[in-house]
Amino acid sequence: MPAKPDPHRFDDLFAAFGPVTLRRLFSGEGIYADGRIIGIVIRDVIYFKTDDDSRAAFKSEGCKPFYFSKDSKRIPSSYYAIPERLYDDTEELAEWARGALKVSSAKPKKKKRK
Repeated sequence: MPAKPDPHRFDDLFAAFGPVTLRRLFSGEGIYADGRIIGIVIRDVIYFKTDDDSRAAFKSEGCKPFYFSKDSKRIPSSYYAIPERLYDDTEELAEWARGALKVSSAKPKKKKRK
């Protein structure tokens, strides 16, 4: 059985942004801040949640979306890989993470089913 990923492995990376939590999600993990999902981690790549406005910055950096399969089709998601340089620049990563939180906060939280 594979070892559980360290839930604190991104603490240093997100230090300038603030606390995040990781939860299992599909074949990876979700990154949560203030109870909202701001990103996902798939195969050790961080993808942030985007909208039509914020997506332009990701595209201008050559970042690609996370794709999922549905009915044998490859569909791009609203989550885009962060620029590689952000893994070494925690201050700028914090700015991008705040943008992802803003996108996530613009959508109402889903209510839990009873």
